Amino acid sequence: MTGAFSIYDGLPVAVTGHTGFKGGWLTLMLRHFGARISGFSLPCGSKDALYERAGIRDSVAAETLADINEPGRVADWLTETQPAILFHLAAQPLVRASYNDPAETYETNVMGLVRLLEAARRVESLRAIVVVTTDKCYRNTEQIWGYREDDPLGGDDPYSASKACAEIVSQSYAKSFFHRDASCLLATARAGNVIGGGDWSVDRLVPDAIRALLNGEPLVLRNPGAIRPWQHVLEPLTGYLEVGRRLLNGDSAAATAWNFGPYADDQVPVSDLARGIVDCWGSGRIETAVDPKAVKEAALLKLDIAKASSYLDFKPRYRVDRAIAETIEWYRGVFVEKKNAHTLTMEQIERYLAAAPSP
Repeated sequence: MTGAFSIYDGLPVAVTGHTGFKGGWLTLMLRHFGARISGFSLPCGSKDALYERAGIRDSVAAETLADINEPGRVADWLTETQPAILFHLAAQPLVRASYNDPAETYETNVMGLVRLLEAARRVESLRAIVVVTTDKCYRNTEQIWGYREDDPLGGDDPYSASKACAEIVSQSYAKSFFHRDASCLLATARAGNVIGGGDWSVDRLVPDAIRALLNGEPLVLRNPGAIRPWQHVLEPLTGYLEVGRRLLNGDSAAATAWNFGPYADDQVPVSDLARGIVDCWGSGRIETAVDPKAVKEAALLKLDIAKASSYLDFKPRYRVDRAIAETIEWYRGVFVEKKNAHTLTMEQIERYLAAAPSP
């Protein structure tokens, strides 16, 4: 699959959310393939984040640091950039934060997308758009099998509902303005829970674990039995690039929704992932605590990747234990061994791309 990514060499590419965790890794992957990248995002909020540590500013040709909700800003950016393809990752990405400010979550994740697509349909250079949503866009019925792309959308919490709305908005624009007869095609990508170096978001398992391990504190689990589709961040990003490649080549069959996740037996409980992190780190302890103020979160969430596997030849390269090892290598390398984060990140990208799909 990755040999075909030479299509990105020298290509003008627009990425929203490039200062974030996934957006940062995507930016560095695109740079690896020679893309000319322009980023649009809020300013980075932490000196320890991937954007700062890995010097992502130096990997983009240009960037606009602004709020996607500011009138006219994203339209001006796209007009100036004139990209061939747009990857949309800018979002309010946290379930708990959506309870604290649901209106802002809907404003960013729904109306921010509307503003972006309104601007995009007036950019003649655009040939492809990949809108990244989440596995949480499905109506969660706690079913034991993975959700497929044609399963009903829904959302019990504001974040999940906002992403279901984003899927509906994207489908509407795809059928109304970016259809198979148009010069630009649109697809959506729904990824499971990603792990990897450089994520410092609050209320996420890996960042919480690393903070605890670095400070010599116990890792406290809120929902140890919750099952999630864990995968290394480079897995779905490879899927996004493949979808983008096909859209750029005019493949209208790729202009649809896609799931990107791990194999079924890598969709494991929080407690298993936490134990793997501590074992890989070589020390640490795990505790469980009931939070009386905890917000409602799904206990069981799995993804079915058969469609992407069959049509896109998407095959995960890292099993969950390898994903944990790569993640711990990054945090230990940067924060304990004081390695150069950019060099280490690019080494991990190259190693992943050279790996064969997992059996």
